[in-house]
Amino acid sequence: MRAIAEMPHQVAANITVVLADIDDTITTEGRLSAEAYSALENLHNAGIRVAPVTGRPAGWCDMIARFWPVDGVVGENGAFYYAYDPLGKKMIRKHHDALETYLKNPNRFDTIKKRIETEVPGAAISADQPFRLADLAIDFCEDVPALDPADIAQIQTIFEQEGAIAKVSSIHVNGWFGVYDKLTMSRRFAADILNLDIETENASVVFVGDSPNDAPMFGFFNNSCGVANVLDFKGSLPAAPKWVTTQKGGAGFVQIAERLLSARS
Repeated sequence: MRAIAEMPHQVAANITVVLADIDDTITTEGRLSAEAYSALENLHNAGIRVAPVTGRPAGWCDMIARFWPVDGVVGENGAFYYAYDPLGKKMIRKHHDALETYLKNPNRFDTIKKRIETEVPGAAISADQPFRLADLAIDFCEDVPALDPADIAQIQTIFEQEGAIAKVSSIHVNGWFGVYDKLTMSRRFAADILNLDIETENASVVFVGDSPNDAPMFGFFNNSCGVANVLDFKGSLPAAPKWVTTQKGGAGFVQIAERLLSARS
């Protein structure tokens, strides 16, 4: 990982798309600061396409797509994307094909919930679960006292033993049935909404993240960035970002936005 300040001028100037995780990447300790929101708006106003790529639920993503200065949002770790068309006054919603099979079984997480309750005292179903479409989110530090790494690993193991995919974010373990991730749906979102092939135009995209569930994006994008708190996971990331900020959370996101915008000016 190299410091974001070292990103070459021409590399920064060529960026036309910013994809970014939300929790502890755009936000800081659960809050969206005025500076981070302004960074989103400044990127948008400069003509850089912006989209959050998050583990947060469908209900949140609908609001974000409507009200934030973004071109759309990929939610629940790749289960869907939402993009609002202000001219047509409609929300474009595309779900991963796997959801068609698994959403028919609303009880698919029952065994997992019971095992986590029994085997991992202190874990809790996330407070945002009622707004979710496709996954189960287990809170290990957002609204509960922080659990030990061994407990977090056990939550992930339970999901996997029951046939689900599980990813660890900075606040939740998210689990779902069906083979997809943040990169899968980001590829589709970019093609459908941004008219961009991220395979051939990789160098024009920056992804910003902070935790292990961002690893597919870190590994794919040539100019992936981590805010400084990604260093908390150093050594346990399947793939690391290419660039890293000196500031954590939203302040780090602001650093990245400023680097890109200064290169344009």
